Order: sequence, then structure tokens, then C-alpha cells
Amino acid sequence: MKLKLLSIAVMLSPLPVLAEVHLDAVVVSATRTERAQIDAPIRTEIVDRAEIERTHASTLAQALENVPGLQLREIHGKSGYELSLQGLSSDQVLVLIDGMPISASTGSTVNLSQYLVGDIERIEVIKGAASAQYGSSAMGGVINVITRRTEAGLKASIDLNTGSYGQQNDSGRSMDMGRTTGRAHISGGNEQWRVSAQVEAIDDQGFAQQPEKWSRQGDAIRRDQYGARIDWLPNEDWQFWVDGSRYQETAYQRYQTYAPPNYIPQQKQEEITRDRWAAGGIWHFADKGRVQLTGLSEQYDTQSLASANQVATGDRRARQTLQQGSLQVDLPAWYSQLWQVGIDFRKDTLDQVNNGYSELQANGMVERTSTELYAQNDIFIGDQLELVLGLRAQHDSDFGSHAAPKVALKADLLQDDAQRLIGRASWGQGYRVPNLKERHFLFDHSALGYRVIGNPNLQPEESNSYQLGIDWLLGEQLSLQGNAFYNRIRNLIQVDIDNASISNGVASYQYENIAAAKTAGMELSGQWKALPELTFNAAYTYTYTRDEQTNTMLTRRPEHIGRVGVDWTPRKGSTLTLRNQWQSKELVDSAKSAYSPAWHKTDLSFNQQIGRDLTAYAGINNLFNVQRDFADANDVGPIAGRFVYLGIRYQWDANSSMQTLQ
Repeated sequence: MKLKLLSIAVMLSPLPVLAEVHLDAVVVSATRTERAQIDAPIRTEIVDRAEIERTHASTLAQALENVPGLQLREIHGKSGYELSLQGLSSDQVLVLIDGMPISASTGSTVNLSQYLVGDIERIEVIKGAASAQYGSSAMGGVINVITRRTEAGLKASIDLNTGSYGQQNDSGRSMDMGRTTGRAHISGGNEQWRVSAQVEAIDDQGFAQQPEKWSRQGDAIRRDQYGARIDWLPNEDWQFWVDGSRYQETAYQRYQTYAPPNYIPQQKQEEITRDRWAAGGIWHFADKGRVQLTGLSEQYDTQSLASANQVATGDRRARQTLQQGSLQVDLPAWYSQLWQVGIDFRKDTLDQVNNGYSELQANGMVERTSTELYAQNDIFIGDQLELVLGLRAQHDSDFGSHAAPKVALKADLLQDDAQRLIGRASWGQGYRVPNLKERHFLFDHSALGYRVIGNPNLQPEESNSYQLGIDWLLGEQLSLQGNAFYNRIRNLIQVDIDNASISNGVASYQYENIAAAKTAGMELSGQWKALPELTFNAAYTYTYTRDEQTNTMLTRRPEHIGRVGVDWTPRKGSTLTLRNQWQSKELVDSAKSAYSPAWHKTDLSFNQQIGRDLTAYAGINNLFNVQRDFADANDVGPIAGRFVYLGIRYQWDANSSMQTLQ
């Protein structure tokens, strides 16, 4: 027991100090302390740097698309993707960068395509509301992006790739380049000072089934992201850092609207800028106790210019700001217990105008502040049982106070030289305060026949989340995982379609607490190392959803999602990777019982190492060219058809070069 507690306490040190230890599969999101993934009391799934490079992902959305049970779907009217987790929507899943929130691109939903992967070390996924460390917007789970930490010594990397959509290239010429991606990273320092910087860009020319026509199914997008970080480690007890980044995007949409008897060509250009600053410090005390203080300031600006027949029709501008300060204290091990307490202060603001007029019912900037306290006790009962008790209390400037308890239990059911069997169970209450968009928006699309109106009288959503899972490890060759889940939501917030009002041919919809809902299901996954050079992985998720007011399924939640993957190393330095996704039909309109058909997508990637530092690679996304029927408004299958690309990656490490010379 003492040895186990000591090993956990040692892992509370910051990653830069442990850079030479190379801990495998370490996670921090489950309890905000570093634990080996297999020992985490709350189930945590990982997308590591090796998987990102193996599959050539460029955005956070692409990096997450093979996570079991996670569904990506387009953001309505935007060039990007949101997620659904265990049947809960993106509004109910908290997306974090190093434990701190990121601005939602539409006032509520994080656009996963607006974070590029160059500085990502790994992504941790927690499903359900089991962790006390995370509050509002974490009812359905947490996606925590962990960025790369700088080690002593000098490192540099460059990654370039380009590819074609074939006959769907916007130019209409198959051999032209439809999308080009590039990134560069450099880091260095000594035992006390470390600096890193990175820059990356994606230039996508867009695509169309009929390039000679006006409408373009794939938007033309230019994405740029760059940033830098400075770490100061004056001694083994202290660490400080400052991290700054900027994201910029320019997106062009072209489509047609039917105004009898003609189709009117429409165009929208959107400019987006996100400036993010984070800083913090860690102090170690009294035999591995720890105090961590972090601060965040982020500003997200958008300007959207719309036109019809080359005549300007709209100039929409929005600004969101997000400030958060967090303090966390981890106490030294005490009587087989690890206590942790923390506090988060947060302020959000939103201002949006269209053609100079406010699109907020308050006719000006709106804001919200909240203070959230949490406490957790990690109790070790013998060598086989671990019990985590947590409580999170929140006081919101508009909705007062609320408390949500959490309980998680991990049990080592069997462990010997041949196998290990681990069981996990958790229950947690979720609580989500209506965001500023849902309460204050006056989103006027009268030209398209509708308006969406916010509701200042909305009440917070509440939920109970249950998770029951098992992990079975059979040596190093086979591992199997199973997890059952049940989520029950009260005061579910959604647009009230049934009670829309019609005036002068324009439908007005309002956000309402109109339903209670539940989601339930099972996740199964496994990894089999059939040969030293051949690994298979597979996953299946069944999801049952129900709107308890209408006794109908929730829309955009497929019942069945499957994943199959193969990693093959035919010879040293060569890797061939296959990733296949499949999902069943999904309900898209409950009033008309309209479904989107089932679909599948297969991606193939190949990496060939050339010498010590250079890797050439190639890939085909959507190998079998499965694409939605754009004439069917209910079809929400894959947008892009087959995409073929080539790339090269150069990674240089001064420490490795010196070892080679020696």
C-alpha cells in the first residue's frame, strides 16, 4: 500500500521534470493528477501522438474520429465539426486545452476543426459526469487536449503534405492540389529555462461534385495557428510557464437558395480570430504535496459577410471573451487517502451585431460569472479497492448555487502473471447552466424563412450519469474493454420546433426546457497483437435514446457505431494503417420520421522512415469514395469523397544526434 501511494505521489511531478522517465500511458484528466491509464479510477481513453502521426490527422476533429462511441457531425452553417458522446450533445461535453476551457465557436458548441494538432501530445477522453473536477458543460464527458512539454536540449520538426480531391477539385482538374498542410515546431532549453514555438497552416481549396457550377459542397478554408511557450524551473519544487497562441481562419461558402422561379447564388465569407493566453505555476511541498495556480484569457472574434447575386446582404460580427482562474491543492498521502481541493473563477461575455444592430435581446453585451468549488478524496482500501468521493459546488451570477456529488469505485478483481481484470463503476450528477446564446440570442434569418430566439427564463439542465465497466488484460497480446452507460437528463434545452410561431411567412423558434431525456447503451472494444508486427483493434457502441416527453428517439444519435483498425509493420521503418468507421442510419427529423442512411468510411495511411530523422508518407482518406447524396436534405453521411495525399516529415533531436556520434 505504501509503495502504491508513493508511486502515485511521484507521478504528481510536472511532465518536464519527468521527461527522461518516459512514463507510458499516463493520464491526468480523470483526477487532475498523473496516473497510469490502467490504474486510473475513472475510465480514460487516449489518442496519443503516435496515433496522430500514424493517421496524419491535421485537426482535433480528425484526431478524434476513431475514438469508440464518439460521433462527429457538422455544425449547422459552419465549416467544421462538433461531437456527440454517449448520446449527449456537444453543448454537454466540455472541451479543454491543458485542463482549461476553450471558447465555443457559436456561443455554445466548440468547433473541433478550429484546433490544429501540431502541439498536441495526447488527447484524453472521459465519458459521463463522474469527475468532480469539471463543472457546467461536462454532463456528457470531457475532452482534454494535453499539449507537448518542452525537454532540455534542442528539437525541431517540419511536416508538409499535399493532396487532391480528384475530379471534385474546385479547379475541375484532377492533378491540381486540393489541400495543402504544413507545420513546424522548435523547442530547446536547459534544466531551468525552456522555450518552444510552433506554426501550422491548412490551405483547403474546397471541392464540388460539379466544379463548373456555383455551389460548392466543401468550403474553401485557410486555417493558421501559431504559438509559443516559456517554462521556468528555478528548482525541483517550483515551475512557472506562460503560453500564448493565435488561431486565424478564412472560410468561403458558396450555395444556392431557391426563390421561385430561380435559384439565387449565395456566398458567405467568415473571418475568425482566437487569441489565447495561459499562465501558471506549481509549487511542490511536504513530501509531494502540490499547489497549482493557472489563469486563462481568451478572445474569439468573428466577422461574417453574406451576399446574394454579388449584392451584400449581411455583415454579422461577434466577440466572445473568456477569463478563468483556477487554484488546486493536492495534499500529501494521509492514512491511505489523497485529498484534493480546488476553486475555479470564470467570466464569459458575448456581443453580436448584424448590419450594425444587436442580435442579443439585451441590445448590448451580455455576461455571466461563476465560482465553482470542488473537493475529492481518493481512498485506497487495501491493495485491490480504490474509492473516489467528490463534490462540486457552483454559484452562478444568474442561477444561484448548486452542488453535484460524484462517486467512483475501481477494483482489481484478478491479477497474476498471465492476466489482470479491473472493474470500474461510477455515478455522478451533471449540471449545465444555459449558455449566453441560448438565453439571449435573437438570431434573425428571415431571408431564409426562420428566426431563433433566446429565452432568458431557461433553467439549468441536470442529469444523473451511471457507468459500469471492465478491463481484461491477457498478457501483452490481448486486451478487452466493456462499458455500460445510462444518462438521464432533466430540463433538456432544445429549440421548440413544435410550437413555432409564423408571421409574414417567417417561422420563429425559441429555446425551451421542453423535455426530459435518457441515453443508455454499451461500448465494447479490444486490441489484439496477433504478431509482433501486426495489431488489430475493434470497437462497437450501441446507444439507445429517448425523448421522454414525446416517447421518440433523439435526433442525430445513431444506434450502432463500429470501428475497426489494423496496424502492420511489414519491415523495420514501414507502417501501414487502416481505420474503418461505420454507423447505422440515424433519425434527423422526428416529425417526419426522416432518417439519414447508414454509411461507412475507410482511411488508409502509410509511413516509411528514411534514415533516422526523415519519414515519407502517403494516404487515402475515404478509400471507397463513400459520399452523401447532396440532393437528399436528410442525408448526413460523409461530405468529402476520396482524397489522396503525399507528405514528408523531418524530426531532429540534438540529444539523439549526440548519442549517435558517441
